[in-house]
Amino acid sequence: MKTLQTTLFLFVFAPLVNSAPPVQQESLQFYEYDTDVAMGSLIQQDYEMQSKDIRKDGTNVSLETSLRLQGDDSELNVPPTKDTNLPTCLLCVCLSGSVYCEEIDIEAVPPLPKETAYLYARFNKIKRIAVSDFADITTLRRIDFSGNRIEEIEDGAFSKLLLLEELSLAENRLLKLPVLPPKLTTFNANQNRIKSRGIKANAFKKLTNLAYLYLGHNALESVPLNLPESLRILHLQYNNITTITDDTFCKSNNTRYIRTSMDEIRMEGNPILLAKHVNAFSCLRTLPVGTYY
Repeated sequence: MKTLQTTLFLFVFAPLVNSAPPVQQESLQFYEYDTDVAMGSLIQQDYEMQSKDIRKDGTNVSLETSLRLQGDDSELNVPPTKDTNLPTCLLCVCLSGSVYCEEIDIEAVPPLPKETAYLYARFNKIKRIAVSDFADITTLRRIDFSGNRIEEIEDGAFSKLLLLEELSLAENRLLKLPVLPPKLTTFNANQNRIKSRGIKANAFKKLTNLAYLYLGHNALESVPLNLPESLRILHLQYNNITTITDDTFCKSNNTRYIRTSMDEIRMEGNPILLAKHVNAFSCLRTLPVGTYY
């Protein structure tokens, strides 16, 4: 009887056991959705391929890669200039109408979002400002190019910036001033190479909102003409100014004229003895800072 039960068991269940194939776990592979790249041993290859694609067209940038690109531009083998394919807001930092492109070694003004109001591009390698740089950006209110290598500014580069109030070109290599937009309140061109012939006679005359003018550490031989009545602070220290006239700050034909807005004039570091030009300051509430004897 036991022999018969054993025979029946083998006859019924043995085929079921033999029909199941052995599990080959080493052949299992996991794939990303909608790709044909296997994970595991191929993940490094996939990462390298993505890195190459990023360098070619600037797309599909992961968080880790984007941070690396911003932090170490030397790996790109090309400077992040206007000709690169990196979007401006990846190369720079864009926050609510402000664009920060500081200390990233760009050599040209990057394409800006049309709503840009504030541009900070300090301490780069920009050499030239073209009309096309701001042709479509009429919302700008402040531009700071301090600490670049700017030698040339095309005529009309700022002509369409009717809302621009603050412009800094300090610490560059300018020999002359560009035509300035009409609503400027602050203009800083300290530490350039500007000579008096590089400033047109009426460069500041129509800037009726200009309150702060900084032209220190240049090569000016004289005080700029036709300074607006709105001017409060004027810095001309460490130039080559050798003379001033009675009409430089005042009006020689009007002895009652007082320049009420002017609070500060700095002229120290110039080869001029201010005591020889007393009448030139008769309309001022305070005397200029400089050498008198």
